[in-house]
Order: sequence, then C-alpha cells, then structure tokens
Amino acid sequence: MDVEAIERATLAAVAPRAVAEVDDWLVALEPGTIRRAKSAVPLRHDPAFSPEILDRIEAAFAEHGLEPAFRLADLPGLQPVRAELTRRGYGFEQPTLVKVSSAVAMLAAARGEPANVSDAPDAGWAEVFTGEGFDPADGANRVAALTRSPDAVYGGVREGDRTVGVGVAAFGYGWASVHGMRTDISRRGQGLAGRVLAGLAGAAQARGIDRVFLQVEEGNAPARSLYRRFGFKPAWRYFYWSRPA
Repeated sequence: MDVEAIERATLAAVAPRAVAEVDDWLVALEPGTIRRAKSAVPLRHDPAFSPEILDRIEAAFAEHGLEPAFRLADLPGLQPVRAELTRRGYGFEQPTLVKVSSAVAMLAAARGEPANVSDAPDAGWAEVFTGEGFDPADGANRVAALTRSPDAVYGGVREGDRTVGVGVAAFGYGWASVHGMRTDISRRGQGLAGRVLAGLAGAAQARGIDRVFLQVEEGNAPARSLYRRFGFKPAWRYFYWSRPA
C-alpha cells in the first residue's frame, strides 16, 4: 500500500493552511475542526524514530499556537511512537478506517442515476453541511476546507430547488479520495449517497484514475456498509492522539 501517496493526497484534499515536514512526517497546521487537517501523520508505518522527532513536531504546533495532535495507524511499526506519546501524557480516541476501492468497482455497484458533478460547489451544495442534524460551525469549516482543495470535483443530488446529497472527490498522487459525504437528514436511507459515489467514481474514471480511498469512523456502521457495497476494503485503522484538555 502506498502510504505516503495516500497521506499526501489526504492533506491536499482537506487543505490545511500550512503543512510542515519533519523527517518522515507531515504536520498539518490548521486551527479548524477537521482533525485530519490539524494533526501530524507519518508517511511510513515503520518510520525511523527517536523522541527528538516528537520534540520537533510539538515545536511546529507551538509555533502556530496550536495544540499538538497525532494520527497514528494501529500497526506494529508505530509502537515506539505510541509508547513515547503515552509516556508524554497523550491518549487516543476515534478509531477510523482508511479504505480503498476502484472506480471500476464503484461504478459496477451503482444504482440509480449518478449525481451531477461540477468543478465548483454552489450555495445549495454548501447548505447541506450546515442543515438540520449537522453542527453549523463544523459544517462551515468543512465547506471552507474542501473548497480550498487544489484539484477537486463536487458531487450533488438535487430535488427541485434543493440539494439533498453531496460529496467531494479530490485528485492527487495517483489517487482519487472521497470526502465530505453528507445527506439531508430527511432523505437518508434512500440511496442518495450511493448516487454521489457513482458520480464521483465517474469523474475519477474520466481522468484516468482508478484507485480511490476514503476514511470512515469505525463506529459508523451505515457508512461502512455502503462503502463495502462499493468495493471499499480496509487498508489500515488509525487513532487520533492528543493530550487531555
């Protein structure tokens, strides 16, 4: 698995305001609410490690007035990092899966008309993120970040004058990555997310890109079921590490 390409593509998609590189690590420096955009992540799952590397990463966060945070795969090669973070008082939470599929497999699983896809989001697309059932501040932050993505397309399903299902595909490092999947609370369970995935897969295929990845919280059973149907298989699991407030 091309860990470095996936991690670089992830940060390109969520577009933190600054990214530092410390040895084999990317340090995302963003004050917003997207945790992927405000944590440090290794570019390998077996990096060379010394505590001094964590000192430098923590200093990068401090320079930007941010609390340090890490995103670590739950794999043996990162055990020395986890042990040192534990020693420094960090705890971990929010198990999340990185899952991979292909545009071909996604299109084969599609049902119904694919979502419309455009190069820029409109107001209706953004409104889904701040609608009923979503945190408005977090939604606004995600809209701002995803619309900063340097190479992305925006999928949306409209009914009349309303957009009721949305998602984003960002392209980079040989991958398409899916982000920002949201469905209007009144229309869940009606196949809209699948139509969005189909539209995004078609956009990837039109660019000659077949490899697709996404990230989903381990406890989100409905989303995991949907992604499984579209051919997504687990690549690795990670946790966020931070110090208690």
